[in-house]
Order: sequence, then C-alpha cells, then structure tokens
Amino acid sequence: MAKQKHIYDESKIQTLSAIEHIRKRTGMYIGRIGDGTQYDDGIYILLKEVIDNAVDEFIMGHGKKIEIPIEGARVRVRDFGRGIPLGKVIDCVSRINTGAKYNDDVFQFSVGLHGVGTKAVNALSTHFFAQSHREGRFSGASFARGELLKKTSGKAPGEPDGTLIEYEPDPEIFGKSAYVDDLVQRRLRLYACLHAGLVLIYNGERIVSQNGLIDLVLEEVGEEATYPPLHYRAPTLEIAFTHTQRFNETFYSFVNGQFTNDGGTHLSAFREGLLKGVNEFAKSRFDGDDVRESMVGAISIRLKDPVFESQTKNKLGNADIRSELVAQIRDIVADLLHRNPETAEIIVKKIEESRALRKELQTVKKLARERSKATSIRIPQLKDCKVHLNASRKRGLDSMLFITEGLSAAGSITACRQVMTQAVFTLRGKPLNVAELNRDAIYTNEELYNLMRALNIEESLAGLRFQKIIMATDADVDGLHIRNLLLTFFLRFFEPLVHAGHLYILETPLFRVRNTKETRYCYSEAERDKAIAALSKPEVTRFKGLGEISPNEFKQFIGAKMRLTPVEVTFEHKVANLLRFYMGRNTPDRRQFIMEHLRVAAEA
Repeated sequence: MAKQKHIYDESKIQTLSAIEHIRKRTGMYIGRIGDGTQYDDGIYILLKEVIDNAVDEFIMGHGKKIEIPIEGARVRVRDFGRGIPLGKVIDCVSRINTGAKYNDDVFQFSVGLHGVGTKAVNALSTHFFAQSHREGRFSGASFARGELLKKTSGKAPGEPDGTLIEYEPDPEIFGKSAYVDDLVQRRLRLYACLHAGLVLIYNGERIVSQNGLIDLVLEEVGEEATYPPLHYRAPTLEIAFTHTQRFNETFYSFVNGQFTNDGGTHLSAFREGLLKGVNEFAKSRFDGDDVRESMVGAISIRLKDPVFESQTKNKLGNADIRSELVAQIRDIVADLLHRNPETAEIIVKKIEESRALRKELQTVKKLARERSKATSIRIPQLKDCKVHLNASRKRGLDSMLFITEGLSAAGSITACRQVMTQAVFTLRGKPLNVAELNRDAIYTNEELYNLMRALNIEESLAGLRFQKIIMATDADVDGLHIRNLLLTFFLRFFEPLVHAGHLYILETPLFRVRNTKETRYCYSEAERDKAIAALSKPEVTRFKGLGEISPNEFKQFIGAKMRLTPVEVTFEHKVANLLRFYMGRNTPDRRQFIMEHLRVAAEA
C-alpha cells in the first residue's frame, strides 16, 4: 500500500500566539504589504495605526500637536495627550484586546476599536519603543518583533504629558519598502482637514487646517470649483461639496477620522441626502445623476460604535443610522442653499444644464446604437475571449483586454493569446484626442464607441467586462502618442475605472540578444549592453514594433511572466489640468515648456 503523503492528525494542529498570528497572517491586520509606492501599502497602515491613537487624544480634547519625524525606515510619533497610564504601557502596546477604547468615558469616538493596531505595529517591527509621560514621571519599554527586551521608568520633571512611539518596520515582512514623502504628507493632510486645529509636524513641516473639510475639498478640486464649497460642521457631522467641470462625481467619506475608501452607509446616505435637499430647495424632481455629476464632496461622521468591514476599516456597515442621516443631510443641504442664494442659483443652473446635456446625449446615444446595429451584430474590432462568449456580461476575475495598434500587432497577440481569458481590441490608426471634448465625442467617433462597447461601460462602470485593460502599443514615438491618447480617453471620461486599478501598460522587450546557446530579451539599452557583454558573439535585434515579434516569441510576454505597469493617479485634482496642458490646444505653451526643459537638460 502506497504511503500517504498528507496525513491529517493531532500533530498538524497548531496554536499560534497573538504575535505569531500577526506575523503569519499580516494581511488580516494591515491589508496589502506593498513596497511603499502605494497610498495603502503596509508601512503607511502602520503609521496610521500609531497616529490614530494620538488623534484620539485630540478628539477627546487632550493635546493639539503631534510630532512625526521619519528618518529612513525609523518613525517617531510623539503626542501631547494624557499619556498611557504608566502601569499599563507594556500591556497597551503588546497584549491584544487591551486598551481604553472599550471605555466610552475615556474615548467616545475612537478610530481604534479592537485594541489591535499598535500591537500589530509592535509585532511587525524589528525595533519598537513606547514611552508614556504623566505628571513628571515616565514608563517605557523596548521590543523586537513583539518580544519584550527592556523596561524603563523614572522621573522626567518638566517633560510634557503624552506618548512617544518609535518603530522600524521589519524587512522580513515589508522587504525593501520605503516611505514616499508625498504619500505621507497626503495622509497627514487628511488628518489635519478632518480635525480642524490639530497641528501635525512632519520632519519640521507644520501641517494644519483651520477650515476642516472645506480645505480638503478645495485642495482636491484646485481651480476647478464652480463655486466656493458649501460647508456644515457640527460635533458629530461635517459635510462640504462643490461642483466642477469633470464628468464624474467624487466623494470622500470618513468615520471617526478614518478614511473609508470603500464608502458605506454614511456615504450612500450623504449622496441621497444631497439629492433630496436640492430637490426640496428647488421644488423639483432632479435625478441623482444630474445633481451629483461633476460634484466633489466629503462627509465625516463620529459614531460611538462604528461597524467596519475589516480591521483596515475601509467600509462602514451601520445600516441602522442610514434613514436618520439621510433626513439630517437633506435638511442641512436645503438650509445651506437658502442661506446662500447666489451659490444656490449657480447650483440649480448647473444641474439644469446637466439634465439638458443628458437628454441631448440620449439622442446621440440612440443614433450611435442604431448605426452600430446596422454595421455589425458584433463589435468588428474585438476578438473576444471564451469566458465572455455565450455567457453573461459579468467580468471574469482573470479576464483581460489588450488594446493594440494595427493588424500586425493584433495578429501576433491573437495567435498566441490564452483564448479563455485574453481578448484583443484592434485600433485603426490613432484614436481621437478627447482632451477638450464632451461626452458626445465617444458616440460620434466609431472607434471610441466600439471600445466603450467592448468594455461594456456605456451605462455604468459596474458592467466592465474585463478585470484588466492593457494598452499594448509600440515602444516608439507613435506608440507612445497612441498610449497618451488612450490615457486621455480613460482619464477624461472614465477616471474611476483608472482609480479602481483596471488600466495597465504592457511592457515588451526592445531588444533580443542571442547566440547559438542563449537568448535574452532586454527591456532597456542598459539590459541590452549587459547581455552583449555576457554573451559571446551575440546577434542583436531591435524590435521596432510589436508586429515584428513572432507569435511564438510573443507568447511568453503575455503569459505567466507578463510585465504590466499599472496606471495610477495619486492626486485626482491635478488630472484635468495635466490633460489640458499636455493634450489640449495650448500648443505654444507646451512648446515653450519643452524648449525650457530641453535647455535645462542640456546645461546639466
């Protein structure tokens, strides 16, 4: 009888300590690990967990300043609140489910709920030091990967009350991650806007907001605001909103100072309350899409018992607060409009224009649909994948669409693709530049309309048929121009699709270096030169376009080792200005910019 390879018995049952569990299942506690290039990468979640505790002190009226110096991988966070009770410092930073956040007398609107945050930071750090100051005395402790190393205590006359946390993320968990200054500043700026009057000092720079969410909205819209944001602030609720010239609505939601990037009950209540408040004021029945199109807004609420979807607190689930919050926001919005008649007039006019344009667009849509039906039952430029053919229009988790230029490149990809999950859309020449055009351009331009149909995003982005949209263009000037035109199309009309992480750039080799024994594909001139030096008497081929790569070779570049660069937007409010400058009609300004920077580069 063959010996069993996998025996399930008592020896396979394990009991992990809290520290071991955090280190083994890190994602449960902090979400993604990352390398520090993304806003929600793990090292920023560690920073957030520590700062949250300092902010909770400010919320309760203790300490108006937080110092946050970061040097390399080492982070220090010093608040000036009440300080952890000296006899409980070690427990509060190392024992799971230990803290004062369960006591409403001490923390009424805490961000931390489960007594896990700082303990996770401790467990995931090679160096962790906590020290509390209270009434001239201090108590502290040093840890390594959650294990206690040393305790300290004594007198510290003249030292302000508060808590100091110092830590260094463990490279065993986070690899070569590094803090990006802009991402740290953005997170701290959000804290400042959510807590008017709180001073955060980051590496000597003072970050503070006196106007709360109105500052956040203004920073997000830049010069795009149609009118000064309307703003309401109370101890447990704050909202702010304005309109822009964008095509999409953008809302930011927060609970107890926590950014809920997946929204939740409070965000849906905010959107509905806005609609009802506007309709009550205008004595009209505007549609939600007309009211909220191009709107940028923010809501912040404080709850005693928030229910989040996970430890990372991305989505609020308190369904019981919704109806009351909708009514409250409706009354607030109606009152703001009555108190600001000039702004209210601009808002109503803006909504009426949106409604009129939407009706006109419906006519254009109808004509485009009739034209496409008359031309072909199917989309002529699309080679679909089998996961979608004869199936529902639901997006497959592994499905992807390659957008290619020209028949030769499309032919290479089509011949070697995974037919179950990989589809191909062929561009016929350069797509239309839509940088300064309106939505009707999508419907009057056959190629862009067919691309939108292939993606199934005509009515809603929720219908997106592909998990990944991959721009596969040549690595020459024409290819880069086509890529920029596609980026303009997506950012102009479907920006949320980009924010959701669906748009990618396919990286393909520029050179093939080979001899009789070995072949190397190189993605840069530096890689080429290294390959030439490593191989004896090599043959070097420069690929001018994707169509020059044979299907047999191309297969590896869209297979398991495919190199994809995600398209990411860090600061949304800069997108419109960037598109206008680089892709708009301001050719003289752009030429002057290029000449000045060429001169600087030459001098360098």
